[in-house]
Amino acid sequence: MDQDPMQYVYVQVADRVEREIRDGRLPHGARLPNERAMGAQYGVAPGTARRAVAELRERGLVVTLPNKGTFVVAPDA
Repeated sequence: MDQDPMQYVYVQVADRVEREIRDGRLPHGARLPNERAMGAQYGVAPGTARRAVAELRERGLVVTLPNKGTFVVAPDA
């Protein structure tokens, strides 16, 4: 992750995933990895990945379906 001391790490992860969504690398309907896998992918703790996913939900970019996973929704243009 970027080492910007003025930004929380979970926000950096959320920003990076948002770029991937807007660039089309994570298309509508794509399932995000679970928290442990996402943490490993971005080099952060699973709790940080959890907070990043919560941030993405607040931004309206993903939805989490209980017992199914977290999925990308169509981002606003």
